[in-house]
Amino acid sequence: MVNQSSPVGFLLLGFSEYPGLERTLFIIVLTSYLLSLVGNTLIILLSVLDPRLHSPMYFFLSNLSFLDLCITTSFVPQMLVNLWGPKKTISFLGCSVQLFTFLFLGTTECILLTVMAFDRYVAVCQPLHYTVIIHSRLCWQLASVAWVMGLIQSVVQTPPTLRLPFCPHRQIDDFVCEVPSLIRLSCGDTTFNEIQLAVSSVIFLVMPLTLILISYGVIAQAVLRINSAIAWRKASGTCSSHLLVVTLFYSLVISVYLQPKNPYAQKRGKFFGLFYAVGTPSLNPLIYTLRNKEVKRAFRRLLGKDRDSRESGGRAA
Repeated sequence: MVNQSSPVGFLLLGFSEYPGLERTLFIIVLTSYLLSLVGNTLIILLSVLDPRLHSPMYFFLSNLSFLDLCITTSFVPQMLVNLWGPKKTISFLGCSVQLFTFLFLGTTECILLTVMAFDRYVAVCQPLHYTVIIHSRLCWQLASVAWVMGLIQSVVQTPPTLRLPFCPHRQIDDFVCEVPSLIRLSCGDTTFNEIQLAVSSVIFLVMPLTLILISYGVIAQAVLRINSAIAWRKASGTCSSHLLVVTLFYSLVISVYLQPKNPYAQKRGKFFGLFYAVGTPSLNPLIYTLRNKEVKRAFRRLLGKDRDSRESGGRAA
């Protein structure tokens, strides 16, 4: 067994069993990463620079975009190196950082999506009291809770996972160091780690998803009672982007973390995990921009800002 405190690294097998697919995956991952960088950075800039987007919804959306930037940057460069060449190694320290970051940011995203569902619930079901309920201070408090809970989850679960007695071959059958793959690598008793993983999945996956479903159940009832077609379309447009992101995120996460223990499910889960880790951060900006007129207008204002300023200056002169 490998001493868990030793500097000996690991082999990230990734998709090495499909050598003909690795170069194709390299292009797909690189393209998705660049799209994620551009799209999420753009959303953050628009949320900060455009005064009309200084609202709770876009405050939480900019948090989500920043989170997606962090989570992809934490592992995609290493993954691109592994996909391009024969070298598949990662140091023990690098694996530890990757595990800690993945747990931290993944848990934060689960909580943040729940907070965003609560924001949409108040916007649709309590529109007259929205600005009173969802004020600036509460926004910062809710976002802080999401980030702190993610940090606590990572601090609690990372050390027991890294203290596992790993098998001598040190081959991680995954493209990233995360809890399920490291548990499978262990040659010792993993009962405590599996119980810990199950409990954390219930707390940070099942419970947030339940709260989101309850929120959208109440929202659906409120929307169905709306008689005005314009108000109905506005309420639907307010929630549709977030609901689509939630559906995509949780369907992939559940496929990865709540899969049965058999080789076929693990191989399938690896592809689901790739799409969850790389695909969703690049799709989220597209979902929020293509289906959101306010973001489109903000982007056009950003592109035409100098021209509008010149026109205003010309009229003033």
